[in-house]
Amino acid sequence: MIYAQLLFPDFSLILIGYLVCRYTSLDRTVWVKVEALVYYLLFPMLLFHSILKTPLDLGRTSGLMAAGWVSGMVGIALAYSLVYVPLLRSHIPRREHAASAQVAFRFNSFIGLALADRLAGPTGLQLMAVLIGVCVPLFNVAAVWPMARHARRGVAGELVRNPLIVATVAGMLCNLLGFHIPVWLEPTITRMGAAALAMGLMAAGAGMQFGALAKAKTLAVSVLTIRHLASPVIALLVSRLFGLDATQTAMLLAFSALPTASSCYVLATRMGYDGGFVSGLVTLSTLLGTLSLPFALGVLRAL
Repeated sequence: MIYAQLLFPDFSLILIGYLVCRYTSLDRTVWVKVEALVYYLLFPMLLFHSILKTPLDLGRTSGLMAAGWVSGMVGIALAYSLVYVPLLRSHIPRREHAASAQVAFRFNSFIGLALADRLAGPTGLQLMAVLIGVCVPLFNVAAVWPMARHARRGVAGELVRNPLIVATVAGMLCNLLGFHIPVWLEPTITRMGAAALAMGLMAAGAGMQFGALAKAKTLAVSVLTIRHLASPVIALLVSRLFGLDATQTAMLLAFSALPTASSCYVLATRMGYDGGFVSGLVTLSTLLGTLSLPFALGVLRAL
């Protein structure tokens, strides 16, 4: 029940965005501008704030951070390799793969933080925040790379100009240097972050086209299988490899089984790819999280 409760707010906002776009005068022309606002201002501010306010204890959490990076890189490698697998490559369109590979390894940080707090209180919350802080830069770069390369754009230029990557790197540097947001500015930044979450999810719903999934069924099944089945298994193996304690293992397993990030849709759309296809994947991933989280925290954790 806990997993359904955590996923319901995200799914309901996606559904509201879909209904508003389809059945009111707030059609796609409105939501295109909303997507731009979220992508260029609200979501970067949210990322920066989330990373800056998270204490990074490099000594105590180095094993967990390394485990998060290793499991994440394996997931990225699996996502990238789909177009080279003999039985799959002829059924996977390269352009759609470039936009949707990110679904296989990116994650919904808000659900992750809420779940960590329920599972292990302040300790779990801190561990989950550390995982998010160290993995966001890696995952954002990995998400942008195939899209920029496939579109024949300068990869380095796309990375430098990407507002999500800029915000993440800036947040990490400011965190390590000990900077803090002034108390008087904190409420404004917090409200912008809340707006980014709600508007980003609704924008994903507004751009949702389930029919688009039919043109690349093999790709859809493949990336969602990596996200919700392979990633938790990899996380379990990596946790044992690094000798993580019980709480760290639980956090890594939860992290690995989260639904994909709602911003996958926004990033794909802003870079000129099929947002409808990616939005459908985000919606399905949110639903599949009700299965992958119990699998990771119930079945795998007990092994």
